[in-house]
Amino acid sequence: MPFVTIDKTAERWGITPRQVRTYCAKGRVPGATLDHREWRIPADAAKPERKSRRRFPTTVLGVLEAERSARISGGLYHRLQIDLAYNSNHIEGSRLTHEQTRWIFETKTIGSLAADVPVDDIVETANHFRATDMVIMTATSALTEAYIKRLHEILKSGTTDSRKDWFAVGEYKRLDNVVGDMETCPAKDVHDEMAKLLAWWRNADKTFENLLDFHVRFEQIHPFQDGNGRVGRLILLKECLKHGITPFVIAENFKQFYYLGLQDWRKGNRLRLLDTCRTGQDVFILGLRQFGHVKLAEKEKVKQCESERKTARK
Repeated sequence: MPFVTIDKTAERWGITPRQVRTYCAKGRVPGATLDHREWRIPADAAKPERKSRRRFPTTVLGVLEAERSARISGGLYHRLQIDLAYNSNHIEGSRLTHEQTRWIFETKTIGSLAADVPVDDIVETANHFRATDMVIMTATSALTEAYIKRLHEILKSGTTDSRKDWFAVGEYKRLDNVVGDMETCPAKDVHDEMAKLLAWWRNADKTFENLLDFHVRFEQIHPFQDGNGRVGRLILLKECLKHGITPFVIAENFKQFYYLGLQDWRKGNRLRLLDTCRTGQDVFILGLRQFGHVKLAEKEKVKQCESERKTARK
């Protein structure tokens, strides 16, 4: 077989000798051999195909999936895990600080606790990280009763509640309950009411406003003995990711606005809850920019503005 030099090959392929040498060094030219520091290349060797450029995710779900799979530290996925667990648990009374929550996520240890912290706060924080992973990995799955029960099972496994005979982990409540002064769905009717709610959502337009309507109705049913708020907010994240709605985290310092927003919504006034959740979207979009996803942030902002215009036209 005749062999030719790097220069001849470069001329035939229309590239520089340096590129040919790189292809040879990486083993991408079959039959090329190094002889006294000079590459001998088969005269009929074909030019290696150029590797396609790395494609970056173009959706929020794509970014979160990629960062979770690559175990990237300090990115959007990292922040979402910590912020969502801290704020959602704190709304329900957790005593862990944001720093302690971050420490558990990053090191899988509890570090030093400056004050007495219930073991359940630590267990439920670790469980919340697992539940958020499930949401990201299965975001495009159908939202079913079984899916929702699985989220509850992950969240409450290993807690004090899970050792109570009357507490059903991963199953609907067995005892009637109330939330503040709000009556919730009787335990015997939960399955029927959840089936109706999910049927409505399957056929509803997947808008930001309808998603919040789903959330309010879910919280009013209150299908589980405990953990309804956290499960409900995980569902919000899942459906945002699935349907291209800008995700949001309800900050702990907006807890009062959130609760009042839920009450107002049931009375027909949707403005407070819409504004509270849109503020969370603003923070999420800012996070996209901070982590270098500028084009995606601009895209999400356009969607948010369009959603606001649709609400204003009603």
